[in-house]
Amino acid sequence: MAFRDVTDADFDEQVVKAERPVLVEFTAEWCGPCKQLAPVLRAVAEEERERLDVVAIDVDANPETAVKYGVLSMPTLMVFKGGEPVWSRVGARPKRRLLEELSEAL
Repeated sequence: MAFRDVTDADFDEQVVKAERPVLVEFTAEWCGPCKQLAPVLRAVAEEERERLDVVAIDVDANPETAVKYGVLSMPTLMVFKGGEPVWSRVGARPKRRLLEELSEAL
């Protein structure tokens, strides 16, 4: 499944109840590093499509989820497995580094 957006309304269905790991980017329209990270996440979504879903949630439009998971800085990346966040990083990073870091969570 390709990189897609989720909302407060469908976060549980799309992420918490997902059958496989989901990488979530907590993002915002005004966030410069988030814009830098977007093509990296699209590439990761494509490369890891067999074992990982990748989604983004806009924290300004969907504040409940950000508050629930204690997200204070953008971009925050979290991997959810079995309904729980198992890995978290803050800030943009190059694709190679992100894939290396993700290998811990997958």
